[in-house]
Amino acid sequence: MGCEPLAGGRRELVHVHEVEVSLGGRTVLRDVDFRIAEGEFVGLIGTNGSGKTTLLRVVLGLQATTAGEVLVAGREGRRGGPIGYVPQRVAFDHDVPVRVADFVALGVDGTRLGLARRDRGVHERVEEVLASLELGALAGRRLGALSGGEQQRVLMAHALVSRPRLLLLDEPLANLDLPRVHETIAVLDRICRAEGVAVVLSAHEISPLVPVMDRVVYIAHGRVACGTTDEVVRPEVLSALYGHHVDVLNVHGRVVVVEGEPGDPGTHPEVVVR
Repeated sequence: MGCEPLAGGRRELVHVHEVEVSLGGRTVLRDVDFRIAEGEFVGLIGTNGSGKTTLLRVVLGLQATTAGEVLVAGREGRRGGPIGYVPQRVAFDHDVPVRVADFVALGVDGTRLGLARRDRGVHERVEEVLASLELGALAGRRLGALSGGEQQRVLMAHALVSRPRLLLLDEPLANLDLPRVHETIAVLDRICRAEGVAVVLSAHEISPLVPVMDRVVYIAHGRVACGTTDEVVRPEVLSALYGHHVDVLNVHGRVVVVEGEPGDPGTHPEVVVR
């Protein structure tokens, strides 16, 4: 189930077209086809091993495809413009002698080796991004001295400083408590709406993303369904995606996706919505 860009004059930014990826003789992505428009906030939802990280790496141009193509602004991969990327949790050693501001400045020109030019424009952009992520007071601190949540926001600043057209975040909400999850999502939504950046954020649960995301790309067994939450998180759509019967249940205000037939000992629940 592919999806078209939202209406309202937004132009298409990303087109993942019939992508297939095989690793070690095993097909991990198959027939993946969807579009993302400029300025959209998209949730990439799936369990561990579903193919989320591989799909992000394909969009980044770090993973070759067996079939299909990825176009960013009509061109292959990064040639379509800067792409910001926040990988899965990166821990900085406590003794790393790099200041926050210096690390963020390295993201100004990620396509070139060596240190970024620290002219006035770079300083101003670094200060702007740090302030937007409420990190201004930490600019002179060493990376290793920060908390895990602070380090995560520094990685976001590093990804945003080059003014990317597309921002990819791989499980940025993992290991955060619920208040910090909502805070992180709100900050990303505010920054990226203001700058017109398209956001793709991968996560296990869709619940915290519902208020801000335009659409969901739901991935299971290497295949995707794309659309609004109401369009995708339905028994008939997810059953087709998983390749077997799936129930969608409302339990205490949350929607639970349950794989398998009733009474099947292999059935396991996955909370995905609200």
